[in-house]
Amino acid sequence: MELVETRYEHVVLDERGVPIVAGTKTKVIELIVERMAYGWSPEELHYQHPYLSLGQIFSALAYYADHAEELDQAIANDFAAVEKMRKAAEPSPLVRKLKAKGLL
Repeated sequence: MELVETRYEHVVLDERGVPIVAGTKTKVIELIVERMAYGWSPEELHYQHPYLSLGQIFSALAYYADHAEELDQAIANDFAAVEKMRKAAEPSPLVRKLKAKGLL
């Protein structure tokens, strides 16, 4: 995998230009989405991801702060793609069964 060094010590760009935490497979947007969804502090992100150092987490947050518009658009695109797949998916057998019994 080809990586491009950034000015953020713990953030590199993968071959597709996606920012990841150096030495891991953790995408910066994964940490940002968790922070948005749960309101987690850097310390809580560290608690939830003990394989990441606080330095790595702060570097990822700094990268986001400087690239928020671009990363927010990537997050919105990901959510839109998931919503499209969800709408196109057939109901699970359990959902069909519950609907047949009038429970949904």
